[in-house]
Amino acid sequence: MRVKPFCALRPALDKAERVASVPYDVVDIAEARALAAGNPDSFLHVSRPEIDMPDGIDLYSAEVYAQGAKALKALQASGALIREENECLYVYRQIMGQHSQTGIVACSHIEDYANNVIRKHEKTRQNKEDDRTRHVLAMNANAGPVFLTYRDTETLDTLIAAVQTGDPLYDFTAEDGVKHTLWLVSEETDKWVDAFAEVSLSYVADGHHRAAAAYRAGQRRKELNSSHDGSEEYNWFLTVLFPAGQLKILAYNRCVEDLNGLTPEAYLGKVKEIFTVKPSESSTPSKTREVCMYLGGSWYNLSWDAFDSDPVSILDVSVLQDRLLAPVLGVADPRTSENISFIGGIRGTEELVKRVDSGRDAVAFSMCPCSIEQMMDIADVDQIMPPKSTWFEPKLRSGLIVHTLD
Repeated sequence: MRVKPFCALRPALDKAERVASVPYDVVDIAEARALAAGNPDSFLHVSRPEIDMPDGIDLYSAEVYAQGAKALKALQASGALIREENECLYVYRQIMGQHSQTGIVACSHIEDYANNVIRKHEKTRQNKEDDRTRHVLAMNANAGPVFLTYRDTETLDTLIAAVQTGDPLYDFTAEDGVKHTLWLVSEETDKWVDAFAEVSLSYVADGHHRAAAAYRAGQRRKELNSSHDGSEEYNWFLTVLFPAGQLKILAYNRCVEDLNGLTPEAYLGKVKEIFTVKPSESSTPSKTREVCMYLGGSWYNLSWDAFDSDPVSILDVSVLQDRLLAPVLGVADPRTSENISFIGGIRGTEELVKRVDSGRDAVAFSMCPCSIEQMMDIADVDQIMPPKSTWFEPKLRSGLIVHTLD
């Protein structure tokens, strides 16, 4: 892994909580507007500039990206964002309930992304990738970090632990209850660079579209620079790298709008032909090879025997899709089918019950989370996980550290 320190844009010491925002892709326009209301320092004005534009505007129009660039300049002009004088790294800890994870904020190289040193486990959607590429180029910055993970190493664990004994740069609890603490690493950064040079691979945990956009933006800048020599800042992009042993994957649950023309009784009969089905008092599966299904006001446990296959096909989400959702419920492609919705595990199974009981959906499925090791094993054999297989929490804040391309 190639990483490097950089001269970040970051909030003034008394502005961190006001500036730092949720990632652009976890809220819709109405939610983003509500979060940023009355707060001109919110980074949502940069990452979601459409919140400051008239209703109905084309989200991919040049005016929207220009508005985001204007907002970024305004945050610097007001002093809400300041420029780090020296190239630094940062240690970033997040605490959500009883869970804690601590990573390193650094720039990673776009060639490592292209050469699969930074490995992927998801396909990207072209329109989302195009949007974030235009956003990077218009802002001349990586507005949100890419969440990477690597297999734990004692050297990096020791470096991270030592930094946390000092005073933090920022320490605040966001409105969702997650505590964010950031320490500055301004000295002996070469130790960190050397330690990462011993890490053979990293993995995109969250932020595949941001990673792809950073690579494409860097390539575009290279094409436009006749004097390109590889030393330019646009060859690097903003990442936070976490040891895999600290991470937590939540379930990514499913809701289907209708029963594909079947009555509830007929549908349940078909499910019993595919899985072992038992009434359940629990709404969450206790282990892999189990799914909990909510239908007609009742929970059922669906289970199946282990089988030998490739690492993608044996995933619970794959078994559910291949055996039930596609052939019985008509969800041909979960990436494009309009009759399926995906509910992040952070929202709990109560949301599944609410959607089915209200009639919005006909049936819901509560999944068992996959493991970090499963995710990395699939990336290692250059395969792709099914869409909406992993939900990482807590999410990284945007605007806490910003990397500019010059």
